[in-house]
Amino acid sequence: MQVSADASRSRRLATASIVGTTLEYFDFAVYNTLAALIFGQLFFPSFEPAVGTILAFSTFAVGYLSRPVGGIVFGHLGDRRGRRFVLVATLLLMGITTALMGLLPTYAAAGIASPILLVVLRFIQGAALGGEWAGAVLLSLEHGPAERRGINGSWAQMGPSLGTLLATGSIALLTMSLSPEDFLAWGWRLPFFASVALVIFGLWIRLGVAETPDFLALQKEGAKAKTPIGEVFRDHWRSLLRGGGARIGPDVLYSLTATFSLSYLTATLGLERTLALIALSIAGACNAASIPFFGGLSDRLGRRTVYAGGVVLGLLWILALFPLLDTREPVLIVLALSSGLIIHASMYGPQAAFIAEQFPARVRYAGSSLAYTLAGIVGGGIAPLMFAALLRAWGTTLAIVLYTAAALLITGLVVKLARRH
Repeated sequence: MQVSADASRSRRLATASIVGTTLEYFDFAVYNTLAALIFGQLFFPSFEPAVGTILAFSTFAVGYLSRPVGGIVFGHLGDRRGRRFVLVATLLLMGITTALMGLLPTYAAAGIASPILLVVLRFIQGAALGGEWAGAVLLSLEHGPAERRGINGSWAQMGPSLGTLLATGSIALLTMSLSPEDFLAWGWRLPFFASVALVIFGLWIRLGVAETPDFLALQKEGAKAKTPIGEVFRDHWRSLLRGGGARIGPDVLYSLTATFSLSYLTATLGLERTLALIALSIAGACNAASIPFFGGLSDRLGRRTVYAGGVVLGLLWILALFPLLDTREPVLIVLALSSGLIIHASMYGPQAAFIAEQFPARVRYAGSSLAYTLAGIVGGGIAPLMFAALLRAWGTTLAIVLYTAAALLITGLVVKLARRH
């Protein structure tokens, strides 16, 4: 009976970690996908298509720029009020914001107020996501044994790929079911409204999970940090650099594969939206399936070893990406995107445990949140904008390849210099 109870508890913990990040990245990915496909037309129609896409990706970057705000606010609360409290708050905030995005008037209806409201909601959405990630990771990681931190931390890491899969899959279904005119007129709003059902399910799961043993121990001993954010910057800034640096390479690689590739395939190569979305959905499924494998592998081989392998494979993969996409062959496009997201998983799977292990329990929420969100700005946050700008300025994908290679090399160097786990 005890084994059965432990197994049930482990499943609920894994589900609680997965469902929240899945919902929040579903919301985030719906925006990202629509920014690549049509938001330039809806919210920035007075610009030429390439400039409109760059402006749409600029609002994409706002969601990353606001993440440290969420990391600071919710990181403080996570180390003061508890992991569970913050996880419920961020879930509600993300769900409400996303539903409001579905109600936004377009530029044709509201003029300049339309993109301004879009940016405001995007900022709030990013702040909620910035506070969510560390709590979802710590919920599983602090409830489990040290020798399973890689696999336990990887459950929350599945959220981005599952959320992206649901987002691109639902948008692909809409583009197949609706005419281009109907999709542009009202169909794009439907995925935003669908997140309400996911919020309700996520709240039910998370409210049934207890606070983590590590936080309860700090509470009992009176050892909670009074100013977690200040303590991180004062005493653990090296850990902050290590944790953040480990994220930059995978983030840029993910943005290249899951966001910029959509724009490249549809706007640059002129391929059908549905083909691009189906290819990315298949790649997202491969990513989701691979993440726990690599998280578990890092428990056996070590975080640094698995991470380093991902960096090397990533450097080789970016040399083949654009030649494969430029063939315009569906099978080769699926191969290019799927292999890229599997390589991303080899770094993203161990990432949660790697970052969390850099900090002691008393500032683990704040430290992990800041490392994750600050690195997100220089990693995935500005990457799609940089990719679009580089392609427009240089007229060649070589600049994009070099940019991605530099990000991967930064991560490789950080992981090499980090403490062994």
